[in-house]
Amino acid sequence: MPKMKSDSGAKKRFKITASGKIKRHKAYKSHILTSKSRKRKRKLRQSTLVAKSDEKRIKMILQI
Repeated sequence: MPKMKSDSGAKKRFKITASGKIKRHKAYKSHILTSKSRKRKRKLRQSTLVAKSDEKRIKMILQI
């Protein structure tokens, strides 16, 4: 039986923190930026953690 491959797209999108949580980037920062406020765009630059309910699914995709 061959080894399972981890999802290549997921490898590029998620990082694991030292405590084992999963970091991700925020959405809605790619286009139509003129209608979004300066404050909103600034907040979207920061990374955030994946929701507890999604962690198990993403860890399976990443083969952790």
